[in-house]
Amino acid sequence: MERVAHLLPRLHAAIVRLDAPPVKYNYYPLPDYDVRFDLFSRLRRSLGKWDSYWLEFDADHVGPQMSGSLADDLTDIYFDLKYGLSLWDKRQPEKAWGLWSSSFHLHWGQHLVDAERHLYSLAARHQMNGAGNW
Repeated sequence: MERVAHLLPRLHAAIVRLDAPPVKYNYYPLPDYDVRFDLFSRLRRSLGKWDSYWLEFDADHVGPQMSGSLADDLTDIYFDLKYGLSLWDKRQPEKAWGLWSSSFHLHWGQHLVDAERHLYSLAARHQMNGAGNW
């Protein structure tokens, strides 16, 4: 988990530095929800109590109703980046950059910020040791 905590800010800096103009795509393949759910489930099991966190709009931060999930954040980031990599492999780097930039602004950027915030909070409270075996 510490490696992920160090990697996410670097990813954030890289996407901001990419400075590619967002491109609007008419085609975005629907994800394979079974594969996506499998990754999410494995991450959630591995993270255990370190998965859930409060979001700013969670009412009063009281009770078991935490709506943030590190497993969800990492799954969404992974699949958005993976799709861009498939474009890169097809020798379409401009489309990959545009997709990463667009999907960052429209989707996975919020997941990235939320995951960074949660991991920072765990580290600040010295709660990362023993968290998950991924």
